[in-house]
Formats: sequence, C-alpha cells, structure tokens
Amino acid sequence: MSEPTPDEQHSPVRLVALRETPLDVDEVVAALDDDASGGLTLFVGRVRDHDGGKGVLGLDYSAHPTALGILREVCEEVAAAHEVHGVAAVHRVGSLDIGDVAVVIATTSAHRGTSFDASRALIDTLKDRVPIWKHQRFGDGTEEWVGSP
Repeated sequence: MSEPTPDEQHSPVRLVALRETPLDVDEVVAALDDDASGGLTLFVGRVRDHDGGKGVLGLDYSAHPTALGILREVCEEVAAAHEVHGVAAVHRVGSLDIGDVAVVIATTSAHRGTSFDASRALIDTLKDRVPIWKHQRFGDGTEEWVGSP
C-alpha cells in the first residue's frame, strides 16, 4: 500500500470498498472522524425478509469488475456537489443472510442539512449507477435478479 498523494490526503472521500466480509459501521464512522464536522449522517442497508410480497430467504450480491471504480466516482461526485468534509461507502458482495448489513454509507459536514442531503444523494446514486446486482432467493422456491442488465 502506498502513501496517499497530497490531493488524496485532502480529499473528502475517505473510505470506498467492496467487501466479502461483514461490514463494520464503526469503521465507517471512524473513517469520517474530524473536529470540524458537526453532522454525520449514516445509512445502513440490511437484508430484509421480504420483497414484492414474497418471503426472502437470503441473497447474493455480485459486482462488475468496474464497480469499485464507479463507486469511487460516485463518492467524488457527491463530495464535489455538496459541502461535505467526509464521504464513505462500503458495499458487501457474496452471500448474505436476513439481517446482514449490505451497505453502509455516511457523510460529514459542518451542519446536518448538508450531510442529510449528501447522504441521500450518495445512496440513491450508488443504487442507480454502481453495477452491483442482487440475486434474491424466495421461500416459495423462486428467485429473482435485481439490477442486472
């Protein structure tokens, strides 16, 4: 691992990752720790037990090889569009059970309103643009791909 360049040291994008291991909310919060931020908005997406009126047993997330780079681009775009001090986004890939954490995003800023707006933009844009696909397994034996081309 190399030392960050001067531009990277001052970037508000602090943590961007795709992980096959369980996500740690505390890691995301710690990555955004600074004395200038009065607001930290955190969103944790979990695997729910239902979708579209069907019971969900579990799911698998798959990511395109470009997904991490696109996730970083989304984080940088959100940082540029909002007056944030920090941005973090971590998404799981692989098999997840009901209740598992699938995604953690957070932003920090001087004031809560900016952080709320930036976090909503971050999760909505991530879901829209980052090529991560969900394969759901239902209790009735059916399955469904969500977000795949």
